[in-house]
Amino acid sequence: MPKTGNQPCGNDRPVEKYDDHRALGWYNERQKRDREQRKSESHRSLNGGGSQNDACHGRDSAERDHEGTIEAFEGRLTSRLVRGRLFTPILGPVVVLVLAVPILFGFEATPADAQSPQPVALAAPYEYLGWGDPQPPADVISSTGVHDITLAFILAHNGCNPEWDGERPLLGGSDAAAIAAIRAAGGDVDVSFGGWSGKKLGNACRTVSSLTAAYQQVVDDYALGAIDVDIEHTEVTRAASRERVIEALAALQVADPALEISITFGTGETGPDADGTAMIDQAASLGFQPYAWTVMPFDFGVPVSDMGDVSIAAAEGLESDLAGAYHESESQAYSHVGVSSMNGDTDESDETVSLSDFEQILSFAQMEHLARLTFWAVNRDRPCTSGLSTSAGSCSGIAQSEYAFTDVLAQYHG
Repeated sequence: MPKTGNQPCGNDRPVEKYDDHRALGWYNERQKRDREQRKSESHRSLNGGGSQNDACHGRDSAERDHEGTIEAFEGRLTSRLVRGRLFTPILGPVVVLVLAVPILFGFEATPADAQSPQPVALAAPYEYLGWGDPQPPADVISSTGVHDITLAFILAHNGCNPEWDGERPLLGGSDAAAIAAIRAAGGDVDVSFGGWSGKKLGNACRTVSSLTAAYQQVVDDYALGAIDVDIEHTEVTRAASRERVIEALAALQVADPALEISITFGTGETGPDADGTAMIDQAASLGFQPYAWTVMPFDFGVPVSDMGDVSIAAAEGLESDLAGAYHESESQAYSHVGVSSMNGDTDESDETVSLSDFEQILSFAQMEHLARLTFWAVNRDRPCTSGLSTSAGSCSGIAQSEYAFTDVLAQYHG
């Protein structure tokens, strides 16, 4: 990812040599700072422009001393930083280094930063702005306890060009304004690509490099810290498309190790199906471990009476697959497991995720410290009063209060 704010400021003193572990911490601190600057620039761009701040403004002498060490470290950073591990192309999916948790979450190693925000992807419910009478996203932030929102979906337009629903531009439109409003309300966004319908970038972009560039364009335009690829339908069932997606995301992680990448996909009652395990095995062979592998435990196609129990069983199956593919412990595997539920009635007439089911899933996530917990979708997180319907995606179909599921999700902090 192109960086800003990392040019020499002049009069830098000679840099003491430090080991790679400390350099990696500074590297991630600088990426966090750079992303915040890009976010600020993006905000100014979406709101009428403005001049770029001096990249050296506010930097103290200690930061300048570390700069040379970071630059040297970047030259060696061909390995993949993952949540809790560092994998190298030479050793493949072998754990070679366990890193401190504060570094992995982008925390600065100072007492003043002890209350740093949680990962964007950790507990960010989906909201779809294309239909379903969406609530203003900034209102969701201000009316509930959630910090962040996953906005869906980026699809392909006229070839390999990323646009919202494949028809609305990334910049200058209502979606960009929604992102600016979320950030102004103190939140942030996880942008989701794909979904069930529409033309997917993984199918439309015919090469790994073009697909990587499409993902990168969205990351850069919004200065994102988190993305989600909801890989469904032909994008996951076609081996060529599925493999292209995994290779592109692996390349994206190499370019920006601090980027939170989530891969969201369907599941059976006891864990991923053959397409899901194929993705996991391919990623492990590349030494690529995303922030989260997220299963969607609904729309099973068979009658399910207890959606809480079956959701947990699916997550347990995913954990087992990850532990085997990456040769890691149960707790390490769970640190990459995500669950994306569906609030209320699902697409299957015999499936309903009740509020108590979701609370059960929350308890499981808290016990195992899952990487991600979310649901589809905020649009549906309200009772079906006049003018709203489950068929239109604007209510849950069950008796509930407004934002009941979002309020439960707000209790999750890893």
